Amino acid sequence: MKTPLHYLVRYPSANLLFIQLLGLLLYPLVEHQEHGRALVGAFGIIVLATALRMVRRSPTIQWLGFILAGCILVLTVLIEWRGEHQFVVTLAILDAVFYFYTAGSLIAYMMEDQRATTDELFAVGATFTLLAWAFAHTFSACQMLQPGSFTAANDATAPRTWTELLYVSFAILSGVGLSDIYPIRPMARSLVMLGQFSGVMYIALVVTRLVTLTVRNR
Repeated sequence: MKTPLHYLVRYPSANLLFIQLLGLLLYPLVEHQEHGRALVGAFGIIVLATALRMVRRSPTIQWLGFILAGCILVLTVLIEWRGEHQFVVTLAILDAVFYFYTAGSLIAYMMEDQRATTDELFAVGATFTLLAWAFAHTFSACQMLQPGSFTAANDATAPRTWTELLYVSFAILSGVGLSDIYPIRPMARSLVMLGQFSGVMYIALVVTRLVTLTVRNR
């Protein structure tokens, strides 16, 4: 009988998916604490290491992922030491680029053959979470560069928290669109539209292809 631990050890994509989903429960508990940013940063390093393991399995340019990861680690340390605004903005942008790159690597990994393995099925979920994190970091950078990019029914003028931006990202990528947070500046709306388009295309092309391969193989 296969246990959850068996899946996490044998299938790297399941490991990445589990860590990302664990983050959904972790962020609301720590982001408002005194050392919340440090805890989120530490968790991000764990995600970073797991994502790099997945990049090595895909037919992409691996050195780019390692360079991005190195820059993210350096900036994370600098922010905890100095906390300057330009470092925070740069880190958000690099995080977004890294997550987009890793999501693209996983898509290439899923598309490179004509069969759907168990690990590739877990990669479907892991890639979706990577895209959600990528757009959440993009929204965060947009909000820092253009304050007031997003508003909400609750405390409309306050900057949106990381959990709120991640919630918006999941809502638009899934096609649900149910959110009490709205983009009100042109750049924010453009980024949200890109997220909506990416979510629809991911489900239409990648997910549908793997479902078709799974049914055909059976």
